[in-house]
Amino acid sequence: MSDHRYQIDVSVATRYLPEQSLPEQNRFAFAYTVTIVNNGELPAQLLSRHWIITDGDGRVQEVRGAGVVGEQPHIAVGASHTYSSGTVMATHVGIMQGSYLMLAEDGKRFDASIAPFRLAVPGSLH
Repeated sequence: MSDHRYQIDVSVATRYLPEQSLPEQNRFAFAYTVTIVNNGELPAQLLSRHWIITDGDGRVQEVRGAGVVGEQPHIAVGASHTYSSGTVMATHVGIMQGSYLMLAEDGKRFDASIAPFRLAVPGSLH
């Protein structure tokens, strides 16, 4: 059972970027907007990210790094942090998932899971 003191909830909205995509060259660009909500009992700082991106052919790319879009935000209890980023894949559909390494105000480090979400060119899925 997870400790409710360290409760970070993550939601993601995605969109296809046709103006940055070249389908004839197997280049499909997507933007995603992430909202991170601290539903725990302690303020927490986002230290790093780990993404697993799997395209429609099963190719996996892992991305690790400090913070998100150059920031390591502190998120107060009941507050949220939203940012946008993007990725490019070689297929018209794929899945992203991952986690954030968080540091609570009491010094405990913990992972905030990012549930799998789909990236898809509109009309590509039935």
